[in-house]
Amino acid sequence: MLEEREGQRIDNFLLATLKGMPRSRVYQMLRRGEVRVNGGRVKQTYRLRQGDRLRIPPASTIGAAPGRPPPAALAERVESCVIYEDDGVLVLNKPTGVAVHGGSGRVHGVIEALRAGRPEARQLELVHRLDRDTSGALLVAKKRSALRQLHSDLRNGKVEKRYLALLMGRWRGGPRNVCAALEKNVMRSGERVVRTRSGGKPSETRFIPLDRGPEATLCEVLPLTGRTHQIRVHAADIGHPLAGDPKYGDREFNKRMRNLGLSRLFLHAHLIGFTSPVTGQRVRVTAPLEETLIQALASMGLSLSRSSSKNLRDAAS
Repeated sequence: MLEEREGQRIDNFLLATLKGMPRSRVYQMLRRGEVRVNGGRVKQTYRLRQGDRLRIPPASTIGAAPGRPPPAALAERVESCVIYEDDGVLVLNKPTGVAVHGGSGRVHGVIEALRAGRPEARQLELVHRLDRDTSGALLVAKKRSALRQLHSDLRNGKVEKRYLALLMGRWRGGPRNVCAALEKNVMRSGERVVRTRSGGKPSETRFIPLDRGPEATLCEVLPLTGRTHQIRVHAADIGHPLAGDPKYGDREFNKRMRNLGLSRLFLHAHLIGFTSPVTGQRVRVTAPLEETLIQALASMGLSLSRSSSKNLRDAAS
């Protein structure tokens, strides 16, 4: 069984195997060292390898809550968001406000809703993640072999991810790469916060201005590394926080944006590119902006359609 799971993160393996167990309990088991791989403790990011010996304590399933299926309305909503599908993967245009998986006070997320709507698809797994408040292209593997290839491609920088973000202030100059190490902290309240810190993990984000106004700038953003909250923290660090960001944003700017009808984080994964595990061909899928974001741009005199093809191509240079 473990051979089939080669390359999968240990936390995702446990969540898929221990059906009905709360996510908090799974991560507690890992932190306490109750789960052993080849006789030793591992972090949640450990990826299973062929020949691994895994020990899960027999008592680990005690107290697991019985699984409750996602509401039919959520399953239908998520299924309606699928914008690309082949025999190995699917891409959906995740709506804002929906978590990619259950946990953090939410019983169900995108992956649970997909599985509920496709009971015959037993190997559906997230290839990557988006924050709950971020919308856009989310890649899901339909079989284990596809997941392994795409995880390998992610680690080797072969998966293209592009975002659209509305930043506070008028951007000066052209494209800019922001390199600031990031460190993840958990506050006393349990809230997860990421900060720039010299001893943190190396992180790099490319910002490309597409359309500028006196109060805000529409940018295409390429996360060249994949850290938690990376785009949001890097944008705030250079004095251009994202519109609608309740954690790293500017309170007065967010208030003005709400008065213009923007009541959510303006961060949207608008394009994902990958090599199909089935055909070997390059696939690029675009996730359209929702109407509320288009209207917010229009209210500030900004438009994605005015962005020149030169600006959009610049990301690859």
